[in-house]
Amino acid sequence: MILGTENIVLIGSILLFASIIASKFSSKLGTPTLLLFLVVGMAFGVDGVGIQFDSPTITQFIGMLALSIILFSGGMDTKTADIKPIAAEGITLATLGVFLTAGVTGGLIYFIAPLLGINLTLIESFLLAAIMSSTDSASVFSIFSTKKQGLKENLRPLLELESGSNDPMAYILTIVLLGMIESGDMNLTDAVIKFLTQMIVGALSGYLIGKLTVISINRINLKNKSLYSILLLALAFFSFAFTDTIGGNGYLAVYLAGVVVGNNKIYNKRSLMAFFDGISWLFQIIMFLTLGLLVTPHELWDVLIFGSIIAAVMIFISRPIAVFLSLAPFRNLSTKARTYVSWVGLRGAVPIIFATYPMVEGLEHDDIIFNTVFLITIISLIIQGTTVTGMANILGLSTKEVEKGFDIALPDEVKAKLTELRVTKEFLVNGDTLRSINLPKDILVMMIRRGDNYIVPRGDTQILINDILLFIKEEARDENEYQKSIKIKTLFKEKKSNK
Repeated sequence: MILGTENIVLIGSILLFASIIASKFSSKLGTPTLLLFLVVGMAFGVDGVGIQFDSPTITQFIGMLALSIILFSGGMDTKTADIKPIAAEGITLATLGVFLTAGVTGGLIYFIAPLLGINLTLIESFLLAAIMSSTDSASVFSIFSTKKQGLKENLRPLLELESGSNDPMAYILTIVLLGMIESGDMNLTDAVIKFLTQMIVGALSGYLIGKLTVISINRINLKNKSLYSILLLALAFFSFAFTDTIGGNGYLAVYLAGVVVGNNKIYNKRSLMAFFDGISWLFQIIMFLTLGLLVTPHELWDVLIFGSIIAAVMIFISRPIAVFLSLAPFRNLSTKARTYVSWVGLRGAVPIIFATYPMVEGLEHDDIIFNTVFLITIISLIIQGTTVTGMANILGLSTKEVEKGFDIALPDEVKAKLTELRVTKEFLVNGDTLRSINLPKDILVMMIRRGDNYIVPRGDTQILINDILLFIKEEARDENEYQKSIKIKTLFKEKKSNK
């Protein structure tokens, strides 16, 4: 069956439906959801149902669109307050860590490949390593959000920052090495200049476009609120395409633009973030399905031994060496934390998309490179992706993610903020009803959550230990004064309206 204009809607809808159904079994099987999407694509491909799709160019285009949305959405979810303590570590991993991973892996590939009858030149060996050198943002964001994994030592924001910002380094290495292979020239000076240009222009462009996006959304005053989502989507694509056009790194730009937008007050922010969360999942599914359709599964047998050895090299040698060397100057992370960072070096869609570049350029060993990268991605998702929680438990780094009692936010223009409080024994020292609590006049209890039940409170409503109260209060009121006025010693979990 050939995938064409006459049947793409029918086949696409069936694939999406099958992927959603498969995702229901993700938690039961303990496998990453995105791996199941990849498997669904393979099951419907040439060795399965028989759908014929063999266009690396279209795959590359779909991957570019998907990564733009995924990185922008990931940037919007990245809070600068969370990443500030680990910004230096994250940036070091995203740059030096990627370079070291590619260097160590490339050298070992050049040594191992001839032993297995695979003839790769030195530059081709480093190209294969560069393609696989970054951790995958889609996989990391998806696994952490699905598993609701809490981690000590600020490891979760560190890993999310690294995965969201290390694709540019891998992309630059891939493009530079491709250029060297095509031209036959290894001009390191030009490579360094291109790298610096891409990173500097990409960072500046992303920041400025992010600021422009905030101004545009807050001042345009559209009558139809649904159009704000379309506007933000257009600006996200623009940040990638414009930066790429002027010689910068589009992937870095779109991620930084998302960070800027997510950490500023913008009109209709809650619905915008919900829109991007949904469309991000849609494009992740489409991207992994497309990659699954592109591969010819029986060809993976040709690189099974080679790919498995390189996967083991990356998991147990290259990644740990890169992480420990990169984080050597930083003393705030324990050895266990560094070990966990080494383990969560997940490969995913990004390396496979980068592996289509040699195919588009028609390199001699493009099939070996693509199939090897695909196989390594599957191995990484199975071995590392399924043990994210287990490894955290083994190393004693796992924490229970704090459950939010209410998923409510106020519009940015409302000058008030919401606060949640879990009731303790000390809270009920003066009585167990609302009227017995000495609340300030500008504080109002909006709702009580008791287990899975929600109660609209009155003055005589009884309050029980472990109830979660939702307060609304004026934004300007001092939190210390508030806590003192109701005579409790409990930390409040702030839930600002701009989040």
